[in-house]
Amino acid sequence: MPEVPGVPDSGDAGLRAANARLRELLTERDAENAELRELVTALQAQVADLAAQVKSNSRNSSRPPSSDGLAKPSPKSLRGKSGRRPGRPKGQPGATMELSEHPDKTVRHRPARCSCCGKSLKKAPVTAVERRQVIDIPPVKAVTTEHQVLTLKCGCGCETKAQAPDGVTAPVQYGPRVMGTGIYLWHGQFLSRDRACQALSDLFGCAPSPGALAAAARKAAGFLAPALRAITRNLIAAEVAHFDETGFRTAGKLAWVHSASAGKFALFTVHAKRGKDAMKAAGVLPSFAGVAVHDAWAPYDTFGNVAGHALCGAHVLRELVAVTETGTDLDRTWAQQAIDALLALNEAACAARAAGQDAIDTETRVKHEGWYRQAAKTGAALSAGRQGKLQQKRHALATRMKDREADYLRFARDLRVPFTNNAAEQAIRMSKLRIKISGCMRSMTGAEEFCALRSYLATATRHGIGALDALTTAFQGQPWIPETG
Repeated sequence: MPEVPGVPDSGDAGLRAANARLRELLTERDAENAELRELVTALQAQVADLAAQVKSNSRNSSRPPSSDGLAKPSPKSLRGKSGRRPGRPKGQPGATMELSEHPDKTVRHRPARCSCCGKSLKKAPVTAVERRQVIDIPPVKAVTTEHQVLTLKCGCGCETKAQAPDGVTAPVQYGPRVMGTGIYLWHGQFLSRDRACQALSDLFGCAPSPGALAAAARKAAGFLAPALRAITRNLIAAEVAHFDETGFRTAGKLAWVHSASAGKFALFTVHAKRGKDAMKAAGVLPSFAGVAVHDAWAPYDTFGNVAGHALCGAHVLRELVAVTETGTDLDRTWAQQAIDALLALNEAACAARAAGQDAIDTETRVKHEGWYRQAAKTGAALSAGRQGKLQQKRHALATRMKDREADYLRFARDLRVPFTNNAAEQAIRMSKLRIKISGCMRSMTGAEEFCALRSYLATATRHGIGALDALTTAFQGQPWIPETG
């Protein structure tokens, strides 16, 4: 602060001038203090934002668990204790391996001599048999079948050549079982392509090249169009369907895998974009008239033909947990109230389904919906200033909870609708596993083949069809085609 000038000896005029100067200096100091207060406020908000980023993990955000690294948080379930002790409940029958009544091979083991007197037991009668069975796989080796296509000469002098069996088109080739197994190891069990070929060599003594396996997968995927159309038709007709999308690095760029699943059907498609164009190309949402379960990604809401939208409860719970871990006492209060209300409604919905009821008890539902509504209004009011990124995020969360109450609470009002979109996330997880192992897909064509094969395998598995058998028949040009759920 500048020095205050001395008071001159010119009487009242001098005093007035000195007072005026003091007022100017005080005004300047107040302006400086205001700037400092604004700077402190901004720095505090920045520190809070950085602290929230440090605390962000897979439990309180949409980050995947793989991103937690060594700082992975200890498990903290929002579900309360069930009261049941670990292990098999008392009175529930156990399960163990059973002896087969028709073993493939029987080996009898006789003692040679008496353990007491040492005499030979060669002709001694059998008094008891103790059965023990070992289940194992015999050595398996690929079998080479030679097809000799004969040409016969008729008495008239004309020569006629026999027709080769279907699918036998080359002098030497691998059969459908070998290639079906290779595709199963590659896209069913997610080995790399080279390791899938190596596994075939180790297991069966035949080693197709990686290029041959890629060609086999391309051929099998090319036969799947009828099966994929049937899957799409059944998804469109479903009452409730789950939708999700995830990044899928392809040809050096970020593409997106979109999933649609319901009951025994699952469809995966890949597209260069994440939004509405990709959802239209997938072919389900534009014609879907049921309840669409998804996260709060805005493009899903552009499809007005659906009967209703249901927003994932797991997503909003993670956002609310983040508020309880980074907010003020008042923030923690409203966020925890919303968490408790959602969990109570979910528990009531599960209990109602288990009891065969078609709705939650009205009193229970109204009570907890009121707590949820009050929490959302309080959160929106507390963060109305939207100072800093954290307050902006909290305000957006609370406002979304308030404005889309019907979508967040649809699970409590319609028991056909689940609380979370976990079914879609579980279905689409396999594509992330593919990228984790392979790093990326080299071309969009390869990504499309992968999605077609995964749609086929996931749906076949849900119908109780063995993946290996489904792939073998697909490779032969006769894919399994689902009819109904």
